Amino acid sequence: MRRWSGMLLALFSWVLMSGVGLAQSAPETQVERAAESKGRPRGATTEFARLVERLSEPAGYFGSDNLVSNELSYQHVLDRMEKLKLEGGVYLGVGPDQNYTYIAQIRPKLAIMVDIRRDAMLQHLLFKALFMMSKSRVEYLSNLFARPLPKDHRKWNDRPIRDLVDYFDRTPLDQALAEKTRLEARRMIMELGLGLSPRDMETIDEIYGAFSTDCLEVRYTIRDRPSGRFFPAYRDILLEKDLHGEYRNYLAREETFAVIKQLHDQHRIVPITGDLAGQQAVQSVGRYLREIGETVSAFYVSNVEFYLWRQDSMTRWVANLRALPINERSVIIRSYFNYAYYTSVHPQTIDNHFSVQILQTIDSLIKDYDQGGYGSYYELSTRRSLSLR
Repeated sequence: MRRWSGMLLALFSWVLMSGVGLAQSAPETQVERAAESKGRPRGATTEFARLVERLSEPAGYFGSDNLVSNELSYQHVLDRMEKLKLEGGVYLGVGPDQNYTYIAQIRPKLAIMVDIRRDAMLQHLLFKALFMMSKSRVEYLSNLFARPLPKDHRKWNDRPIRDLVDYFDRTPLDQALAEKTRLEARRMIMELGLGLSPRDMETIDEIYGAFSTDCLEVRYTIRDRPSGRFFPAYRDILLEKDLHGEYRNYLAREETFAVIKQLHDQHRIVPITGDLAGQQAVQSVGRYLREIGETVSAFYVSNVEFYLWRQDSMTRWVANLRALPINERSVIIRSYFNYAYYTSVHPQTIDNHFSVQILQTIDSLIKDYDQGGYGSYYELSTRRSLSLR
């Protein structure tokens, strides 16, 4: 996709109500110095922005545009997460809005999105603005896709997700609405005080243009080779079901949409830039969570560990996990893809899905590395995997 302070008052109010404060950042962090050296604007002006800068590290490269997930299995872990009583605490995750389905179930006090791609941080800022602009699911999708609302939209709160998908599938783009929404989202993002560069704002425009142009046909794409229609469309992601055949996406019900909206309105979904095996971001998150007395409930890592394994970076990743405050129920949510470059089909593959969602407790991963680690990525993905049922 490289083709692709009222705010402060609101945050302070949340701090008083929740008891979870944002610790003050150092006068000049390494991230600020790195930003200055690369010519990026400095000077975050809100607590939200200062936390983003404090926890972030310089961006890296990943060869795909992750506007939407490519994991149709993402809901398969939800039942097991309920049985583990994963709730509250702090949620960490990579990638776009599949995280919101996990967040809506866990209902954490704070969620931190960490991704090596700066574009991912910018995309979450766009999502944040659109959530803050929207009062309901149908209004959010209207803003995201730049399609006009149904005439009776106030009666849509109880409509099933398929009705919303069908409506936006047949409703044409409204260019005037797209421009109005783009400008309003820009204004709200700028008011967050992050000091974004002109190129950052162009990227946000490009992300919004992808959703407004392609609507429910938006897909995960790979930059360096044709991916065509191989990956699922956003439509498929929204209409995917859990292991009991129920719609559990965060947009399936007003109640779960409201969980994400409230977190965004209160600035408790914080997107940062960072490498899971890097030297700063995850370590900084760990220090910050200890300062505010919170514990990680879940860390969704998609299949990032596959790339860390190939890059011989797993030892640094585990060292970063050690820096996080966890308990015996804290889990990693990982994805395994049954593609040719993975040696074997995962034993928990369901209904011929290409992807498999896996749960493992973080402390078991750390203990295994203390005892010698794993012989292969397949072993990492299978030895301690919790049963999904």
